[in-house]
Parts: sequence; structure tokens; C-alpha cells
Amino acid sequence: MPELTNILHVDDDFDIRDIVQMSLSLDDSLTLHQCSSGSEALDYLQANVPDLLLLDVMMPGMTGPELWAKIKELPGVHANIPTIFMTAKAEDSLSKELLEQGAIGVITKPFDPMSLGEDIRAVWAKL
Repeated sequence: MPELTNILHVDDDFDIRDIVQMSLSLDDSLTLHQCSSGSEALDYLQANVPDLLLLDVMMPGMTGPELWAKIKELPGVHANIPTIFMTAKAEDSLSKELLEQGAIGVITKPFDPMSLGEDIRAVWAKL
């Protein structure tokens, strides 16, 4: 697996995006792009292929799993982008379902901002 350097984070909550931005800015080797909706992310992905998707599960308009399904339909290498979901729902059944569908990890909100980068890298290292 190549080195993790480029992450696309999609979350409708400004505060969560802000916390993730601050958390991952602690790691100089990471470049983070953020979108506030599934449609914005799809526009971004027309010209960009990140190393990792970090998707919120519950978003208005298009949920994270719905966005993930649309990303997999995009031409090129998009179908194989490793994906971690972030969710406030700590239901084991949801996490298990996402992992069975191919997600590489699930991070529960609230998360520890000081260890988010390490948590993401730990999941990435298992690829």
C-alpha cells in the first residue's frame, strides 16, 4: 500500500470539519481536502483521487454510504479508494455492515482529536 498523504473528508457539520482539520494539521505529511456534502465531494472527485475517504455516515441529502456507492460508480480508480466512516451511532451492527461492505474502518464520534491522525494511520497500516 502506498504512503497515506491525501485525505478527502466529507461531513455536513462545520464543527466536525474544523476539529478534523485541526487534528490532522498536526501531521505535516497529510493533505486534507474537505467537503460539506456528497454532491460537493462528487464534484471534487471528478478531477481528484485521494488516497483515503473519510466519510460521515449521517448527512442530509446524501448519506455517507450513499455517497460511497456513487463514488464506486465513477470511472477510473475511484472504486478502490480505501474508506473510513465516521459516525455518532456506535451501533455494532452498523459498523459491522460497513466493514462487511468493504470499509477499512469506522471511527466513532466523539473521537479524540489528539489521536485522530494516529487512529487513521493505524487503520491504514492494516491494508
